[in-house]
Amino acid sequence: MVTDRPIVVAGAGAIGCFVGGMLAAAGARIALLVRPRVKTEIERFGLRLTDFDGSEKKLGAGQLALSEDASILHSAGIVLVTVKSADTADVADQIAQHAPQDAVIVSLQNGVGNVAVLRERLGGRRVLAGMVPFNVIAMGEGRFHRSTSGDIHVGEDEANTAAALSVPGLTMRASRDIAGVQWGKLIINLNNALSALSDMPLAAQLANRDWRRLFADQMAEGLAALKAAGIAPVSATPIPANWTPTLLKLPDVIFNAILGRTMKIDPEARSSMWQDLKLGRKTEIDYLQGAVIALAEQNKIAVPLMRRIVALIKEAEAAGNGPPRLTPQQIRGVA
Repeated sequence: MVTDRPIVVAGAGAIGCFVGGMLAAAGARIALLVRPRVKTEIERFGLRLTDFDGSEKKLGAGQLALSEDASILHSAGIVLVTVKSADTADVADQIAQHAPQDAVIVSLQNGVGNVAVLRERLGGRRVLAGMVPFNVIAMGEGRFHRSTSGDIHVGEDEANTAAALSVPGLTMRASRDIAGVQWGKLIINLNNALSALSDMPLAAQLANRDWRRLFADQMAEGLAALKAAGIAPVSATPIPANWTPTLLKLPDVIFNAILGRTMKIDPEARSSMWQDLKLGRKTEIDYLQGAVIALAEQNKIAVPLMRRIVALIKEAEAAGNGPPRLTPQQIRGVA
């Protein structure tokens, strides 16, 4: 850790609390800009970070600075933005008002459009894109559980911000093609909606060939849209993005052997979109599938399955009854 000034996590939800907590456990000065509910929870229970590998870290509330007020940004050296995509413009305005001009802003958000919004609203400040490959589940009572594996990627810069933020248990890697990495993650994140619609853990869903075929068909639509737009996604795993639809359709025994060598998934891992439906919150579907559909429209590429999935997620949002527990056939519209 090379920064002496505080690292402020702006919008500390599940990802923000886990990342901020891991940095604090390694000795960094961490401040969390949080909602009142999260602040109260951490003040009461502290912060407990658990991992798919069985490891655990505990921090007392006094090891972190907690605030609902954006003025906590006033001395930040680095600001990690972890809000939902729809809240990016608002948090950018808070950063512009309160954070030092030389603070480095790092977006650790889903989607591909947040950095553009941050840069537009923050003038000439240094804004870096990032990609978080793993899921974190808010378990309650101050516990945040990382349920899948992977290292965070941050856009390469002269200050080597990625190395400054890399600590034991939370590796951050500098990337020369962070836009490609973000698109690669977005293509994988298309499965978030299927997880939410199924109400199944990710591991159980990926163990089922019918669900994998559905994911593969949706992913193939996405890859076609990206190809037409001249975008080359960079895979976060050793498996190239363009190979993934074919691998997803393999028999269970072969697929599970490949998955086990490239990614670790907790048996109870769930997607963030599943959590949103469960809690009655608006999802980020417009920033995931929506971003691909926009590319498809620009390049006259048909994405009928993706459009149907968006419609089903919006129906579930409007109903407010949580994940609808649909089957692959119901999602395809054939049953």
